Amino acid sequence: MIVNEPVPDTFEDTPAKDRDPDWFKRAVFYEVLVRSFQDSDGDGIGDLKGLTAKLDYLQWLGVDCLWLPPFFKSPLRDGGYDVADYTAVLPEFGDLADFVDFVDSAHQRGMRVIIDFVMNHTSDQHPWFQESRKDPDGPYGDYYVWADDDKQFQDARIIFVDTEASNWTYDPVRKQYYWHRFFSHQPDLNYENPAVQEEMISALKFWLDLGIDGFRLDAVPYLYQREGTNCENLPETHAFLKRVRKEIDTQYPDTVVLAEANQWPEDVVDYFGDYAAGGDECHMAFHFPVMPRIFMAVRRESRYPVSEILAKTPAIPSGCQWGIFLRNHDELTLEMVTDEERDYMWAEYAKDPACAPTSASAAGSPLLDNDRNQIELFNALLLSLPGSPIIYYGDEIGMGDNIWLGDRDAVRTPMQWTPDRNAGFSSSDPGRLFLPTIMDPVHGYQVTNVEASMASPSSLLHWTRRMIEIRKQNPAFGLGSYTELPSTNPAVLAFLREHEDDLVLCVHNFSRFAQPTELDLSAFAGRHPVELFGGVRFPPSATCRICSRSEDTASTGSGSGRTPRRTRGGAVSPLRPGHA
Repeated sequence: MIVNEPVPDTFEDTPAKDRDPDWFKRAVFYEVLVRSFQDSDGDGIGDLKGLTAKLDYLQWLGVDCLWLPPFFKSPLRDGGYDVADYTAVLPEFGDLADFVDFVDSAHQRGMRVIIDFVMNHTSDQHPWFQESRKDPDGPYGDYYVWADDDKQFQDARIIFVDTEASNWTYDPVRKQYYWHRFFSHQPDLNYENPAVQEEMISALKFWLDLGIDGFRLDAVPYLYQREGTNCENLPETHAFLKRVRKEIDTQYPDTVVLAEANQWPEDVVDYFGDYAAGGDECHMAFHFPVMPRIFMAVRRESRYPVSEILAKTPAIPSGCQWGIFLRNHDELTLEMVTDEERDYMWAEYAKDPACAPTSASAAGSPLLDNDRNQIELFNALLLSLPGSPIIYYGDEIGMGDNIWLGDRDAVRTPMQWTPDRNAGFSSSDPGRLFLPTIMDPVHGYQVTNVEASMASPSSLLHWTRRMIEIRKQNPAFGLGSYTELPSTNPAVLAFLREHEDDLVLCVHNFSRFAQPTELDLSAFAGRHPVELFGGVRFPPSATCRICSRSEDTASTGSGSGRTPRRTRGGAVSPLRPGHA
């Protein structure tokens, strides 16, 4: 038997009590680019063996699930999202045996693995497209959306307005136009063709048979087109996703499907499926509008941008979960904001006039001016707001970016392990690195790296690890309800997370300065607040008066009298009934 012919696991020998269908609700996800994390062979490019070698670090950090963006065979005109073979590993990353070893090694350390799967389109170098353009009447002739002119679907928006003038591109070989919602070198698949549906489901099962724990489905709103619509969120798309979910649930229980739909929550919620049934489409979906509003709230020193978007977020099925993030492999995206909000964010955060019109080409620590208080606030929100947090590689050490690199490479630079050659990422000649390491005096690898952070007990890395540990100790964060509490100060956001007997109060100060606020906690009279960082127990009371100081990292409490707290950020403290 060879690795290309995996034996499927029917789970018939797995006791029902060992299954964990809600694991993704409690999980801390970590997005890691194979190319950027660790180079094992000295060619200047990260690979699967290098990633496997660093799993002990990720286990120590407290990561529950690793998310890998595309590592498939690709011409790499769009960072791997232009797939040329859905079942092959890009040779510079390794091979299928390396991938299986990586997945097995992650599982041995208690970590799960999900991978990106690009459903909407392929590369124009994919054999399917090459055959489709050469032989319109052949078996692949109808695998893509072709037309004699470019007049159809005029109501569909152009997503990449800075590079594409149309969603149609003329092919001189077939002498027809092909449809693409993204770059012109990424033709959209034709899901009206049953053969395409079977190909995609077969590819999904291929990777599930190799042991992965789920998928991030890329660009799912655009699978189908229909005249007279904007060609997004069509009923046919939801019907196909329900089919995918049913097959996965039947054959691969405890597998998660995460939808990437960069749209408003009231539209995205449909991708969870039937509310009454607990969800029968995707288990998770990104909550895109939360992230830019956290940035906005900090600049305005007001909780309202975050408070209002959460208030507008519809309820989701019981078996589903939002995915929240501060940044990812793209820039700070500003699609899910109003025009007025975009102008404000542009003025506040866009340092480089060459930035794309819907994004700011910087993220993480640089956008926050390396302000430790702000960084802790952002991460405290990430780990305590409703949803499963997704940490981007390097954020745990405050790693920066390089806005002078083209396109989205600014946020895809090599991981900074040590202050040594190539940041400890690779033994290659520095000129061979796929991207240069960050070398500025604030975020450069000589200063900001894992080795230095591990050696400093007060580092952001150790703080982040402790926050992840606190989240895991309190199931309310992953499984609990969210209730915002009225605060007398608009700069202070306070809310409760509650699950069974686990009740956690979180208080976040968006101001640069110490802020007083008063919370009505009469419903919890007699309970003792316990501050989660230090385990300090406070007297019981029905009112909490908080003096919030900007240099703190954690604040919570329902305490007696005046309970001073210091926080630019917030954290967490359960309200214990009568005892610590």
